[in-house]
Amino acid sequence: MNDPNQNTIGELIKAFYEERRGPGYLNEVNIINGWESIVGPFIAQYTKDLYIKEGVLFVRLTSDSLRNELSYSKSVLMKNLNQLAGREVLTDIVFK
Repeated sequence: MNDPNQNTIGELIKAFYEERRGPGYLNEVNIINGWESIVGPFIAQYTKDLYIKEGVLFVRLTSDSLRNELSYSKSVLMKNLNQLAGREVLTDIVFK
């Protein structure tokens, strides 16, 4: 018999992270893990560090010229990354 008070393991893990890290934490993890699938392996190899703070994705790159080129595509990248997360998580992207 199904007990209405029972949850799946996935639901418990999601609740745990939402309680500890905030409701958007798993969406942020999806964005960081999906970075390479959005930008491709060439750009991903020049990506040194990614983190999200207060809705802003900070991307540290090892190439100055690539940093400049990506700044022109910021709105498209943000749209695609938010689409990957399933909701609007990012409000801006900062390339360092």
